[in-house]
Amino acid sequence: MTQLVAVLFSGGVDSALAAHLLREQGWEVLAVHLRLTDPGEAARRAAPLAAALGLPLVEVDLRREFAHAVVEDFIRSYARGLTPNPCVRCNALIKFGVLWERVKAMGATHLATGHYVRRLPAPEGGFGLWRGVDRAKDQSYFLQRLPRELLPVVLFPLGELTKAEVRRRFRELALPVEVPPESQEVCFIPREGYGEFLRQAGVRASPGEIVDRRGRFLGRHAGLVAYTVGQRRGLGVAAREPLYVLELHPETNRLVVGPREELFVPGLRAGGAHWLLELPGEFEATAVIRYRHPGVPARIHREGEGALTVHFAVPQAAVAPGQGVAFYDGDRLLGGAWIEAALHRA
Repeated sequence: MTQLVAVLFSGGVDSALAAHLLREQGWEVLAVHLRLTDPGEAARRAAPLAAALGLPLVEVDLRREFAHAVVEDFIRSYARGLTPNPCVRCNALIKFGVLWERVKAMGATHLATGHYVRRLPAPEGGFGLWRGVDRAKDQSYFLQRLPRELLPVVLFPLGELTKAEVRRRFRELALPVEVPPESQEVCFIPREGYGEFLRQAGVRASPGEIVDRRGRFLGRHAGLVAYTVGQRRGLGVAAREPLYVLELHPETNRLVVGPREELFVPGLRAGGAHWLLELPGEFEATAVIRYRHPGVPARIHREGEGALTVHFAVPQAAVAPGQGVAFYDGDRLLGGAWIEAALHRA
């Protein structure tokens, strides 16, 4: 019996080719356009692209669920001085959470996306996730919180391809539609940027003190929401050497800055850990502290209730509370956690 795979269909090249490849493999394919915000260019492209591919298309409206689980969390996090990653939350809670439940009710047996990641048989049985072959496009970091129970039913047709191969194969289809551009990084942030979005959301930008690690007053900031850990530009502080944002303290409304060498820390504390396989209480892995971070060998100590401490083999710069830290064994994704604080040298 033919199994039905629901393919997350954005109206872009990646999802279109993913759907095409699955149909070539013999799957019955249902293109699913996920509506998370008010209709935009992607929504207008989805219908003619699906029609050109000869695929049935349905729209699933999850604006309310997305606003509650992702957008509101993003706003609250920034107000607390954190640097959130909404794409990690969206994948876990919306795309591979609420959406999966919706498409199952439509008869889907599997869910596929255009992520550059590989799902492969695991040595211990079952399935696991590995980095995509194209390391420049690998998106496994964003799937660090994928529900483990979905591993048998998720499909990633682009994991073995490079972006160049995907674009070439899409062009070879010679579809009577315009080749769409790359999608923007965060779908709900307007062109005006984070600051304007947060202002419209009612996040107050209260001026406060800029200080160094010893608490010495250096100047004043315009509001913590305008800064992230590791930021250099726009501090407005005169100094003999470049200064960087080290920490944000919303409880005192203070911005802590310092020279580049003070950005480097020996580790971090994290919470809300999520694992894609069974792991011991202490193990070694590669820690990736943000998307595009090259990773660093680390020792991980699990402390119960999802808490853990990570000790880097080499100090790392710009550890930002609120970001996700992903863990790898070689190219295999082990899971991830939410960064809560950087560890400091004794």
